Amino acid sequence: MTTEPLELSFTVGCSDEEAFDTFAVRTSLWWPHQHSFSGQDGITVTFEPFPGGRIYERTPGGAEHDWGEVVAWERPRRLLYLWHLATDRSDATEVEVTFTDDASGQGTLVAITHRGWDRLGDRGAAWRAQNHDGWSGVLPHYRWFLKA
Repeated sequence: MTTEPLELSFTVGCSDEEAFDTFAVRTSLWWPHQHSFSGQDGITVTFEPFPGGRIYERTPGGAEHDWGEVVAWERPRRLLYLWHLATDRSDATEVEVTFTDDASGQGTLVAITHRGWDRLGDRGAAWRAQNHDGWSGVLPHYRWFLKA
């Protein structure tokens, strides 16, 4: 049985550069602390801007918690990373985010494909469902920040 990737897309009313940078550079400004490892207010979220770069949170007390690893950083069009927030790195799934001009030329289509559930075996479908709920809790904050 194959577990389908999560595929999410929406349009934001800004350039691809702003959409990319808000997602991957200014993440701390919009990412809800409830969807972090620590759950603490005031976390800093960092995507190191190069292949092999860490994705992690830093708490106000200085503790760091790894979330993933950047695979491709192609500003402003594409970000690809391994995602293992609150799990072992060996259970990482893959997230690809693309930023393309929308048909109207007035904004950017943000498309997210979150895949790799099959490699988790029997846990794949449940982990996919949990991440679907996670994206549902995170993306409204991103969209609100961009006034989408």
